[in-house]
Amino acid sequence: MSPAEAEVLDFIASLNACWTRGDAEDLGEYFHKDMVAVTPVDREPRVGREACVAGWAGFARSARIQSWAERGHRVKLFGDAAVVTYFYELRCRMGGAAMTLEGRDLFFLVREGGRWWAVADQFSSFPA
Repeated sequence: MSPAEAEVLDFIASLNACWTRGDAEDLGEYFHKDMVAVTPVDREPRVGREACVAGWAGFARSARIQSWAERGHRVKLFGDAAVVTYFYELRCRMGGAAMTLEGRDLFFLVREGGRWWAVADQFSSFPA
């Protein structure tokens, strides 16, 4: 793994720790102002940093997150852009019920101002 790929994976790990173990409102430090997210719970894409932060923060407030795990990371660099894919497992309690959510995630990142920003995310559960 190249140093640039390792930097991208560190960014993704820090982003996910922010909303699973920290304060999801701080995702503004990771999401580009023009961030777009395609989620399994929204009919239309979430567009813009504020809308994306609100989505993640809303979930984090409604769930008591017990654990988050990632595996199978793949990173492909394209100059000042990167595509990152991985599988995830999230264990949480919602409405008193224990849940395990498993799926796949795809982030598109750009490097601006000497740092990485998440520009697009698409995540979904595994197909039935």
